[in-house]
Amino acid sequence: MRTLPLLMIAAVLPLSGCDYIKNLVTAKPDIFYAAFGEGYAAKPDLAQLEYEHPLSAKELVKVTPQYLDTLSQEQLDQLYARLPAGPIPDGAFDGSIVFPKGSSGKLRLAEILGGLKGLAAQFKGKKLEIIGETLWKGKVFYRDEKVLRNRIEDLTILRPIIGAGEIPKISVDGRDAWLLFPAKLYCGQSLLDSRRESIIIDYAFTDELPGYRERPDSLAGRNGLKVRDEIRMIRPGLYLGRAYLDRAFGLNFILENKTLAKAGEADFLAGKIAQECWSGA
Repeated sequence: MRTLPLLMIAAVLPLSGCDYIKNLVTAKPDIFYAAFGEGYAAKPDLAQLEYEHPLSAKELVKVTPQYLDTLSQEQLDQLYARLPAGPIPDGAFDGSIVFPKGSSGKLRLAEILGGLKGLAAQFKGKKLEIIGETLWKGKVFYRDEKVLRNRIEDLTILRPIIGAGEIPKISVDGRDAWLLFPAKLYCGQSLLDSRRESIIIDYAFTDELPGYRERPDSLAGRNGLKVRDEIRMIRPGLYLGRAYLDRAFGLNFILENKTLAKAGEADFLAGKIAQECWSGA
């Protein structure tokens, strides 16, 4: 029994490798978060917060997905509001959902979906959780085309809705994923903080995009869940996102490309990362 913890560690390390060790020893960023209460009047002024406690590149390079998992929703909001949009990404990004500490994003999604009709009804409860946490593996940005597609790793649940036919695939780090749910990509107003733009991932007119399949792509569109995502850059290769359903906030998500993160760190620390979206005054 004494050797069991060691065996468990030995089993985990080969799976996660150097990243696991790095996350254990990396210092947490020294980022200030203002005090807040439950009601709207008890929330901090985001412009004043940024004026008094701006985020530095030195601290943002320390931010990891594991650190983001420890934050409350209010802290995630305060972090997001102080971020610039950064450059519009290009290529494949790994994705993960962030359910804030001490809250149940799953229950919140259930509340929002409860009022929607049509296709959304087929994805209430457990099916939506499975798609969000298990099947969705990230996004692929086609920067020049101003289009994005989502990476779905397993079509078992979606196949009855999709029907027969070939679906485009992509291989990322040796793992295949199907490309579904296309969206338009552009700079636009943030629904949380309108002082500066975010990168918008808009599914409203997904049916106008090349490769659109009514089943299941319409699920995210204007006749389905009315999904609209927005993202801002924490540092090169790492973006914090917010997903809205019919303009109601649903959940947070993280997009990460470790290759881009490593290549862009020096320029980021030197302040050489270009802003493509309006960064405010």
